[in-house]
Amino acid sequence: MAMATSKTLFSIFFIPLLFSTLVTAKDPRFDRSLSPKSLGLRKEKLSHLHFYFHDILSGQNPTAVRVAQAAMTATSPTLFGAVMMADDPLTVGPEPNSKVIGKAQGIYASASQNDLGLLMVLNFAFMEGKYNGSTVSLLGRNAVFSGVREMSIVGGSGVFRFARGYAQAKTFWLNTTSGDAIVEYNVYVLHY
Repeated sequence: MAMATSKTLFSIFFIPLLFSTLVTAKDPRFDRSLSPKSLGLRKEKLSHLHFYFHDILSGQNPTAVRVAQAAMTATSPTLFGAVMMADDPLTVGPEPNSKVIGKAQGIYASASQNDLGLLMVLNFAFMEGKYNGSTVSLLGRNAVFSGVREMSIVGGSGVFRFARGYAQAKTFWLNTTSGDAIVEYNVYVLHY
């Protein structure tokens, strides 16, 4: 009887204690709050970047190529469904021989059946000066025949960590036969 009593007492006291320990133990976490200073982030600032984007579809060395299309793309007046991969030079001036400061690398696609509206998903990768090795990521709709188009800056790397802002694009030159274009960009970026 004494053995049964000790087992009962053990069960009465130990099992609830074990259960409460399991229930109240902290779950491992995958997130935590941080101070921006712990990552070395200083006061946020606004930068204005101005450059020209050279999108060359023609010739022996195009900087953008079609990588996919829908069955209906060839008959669509807006080339709906065409997907382009770009590695376009970014330059200080509009001239083709102007100093290259970076590349626009990514995808743009014809995403409208009614007008020439492109979905733009690009990284502006800079190769000069204090921005060398840094990127700004652009995402948005580019209504090509509008005077000025505005697209979102959704992130960045290097100097542009935690970037957000917007880009304004304005066509400087367009060859409607080849599709080659030079586009002026004004980019306004909040970053640390």
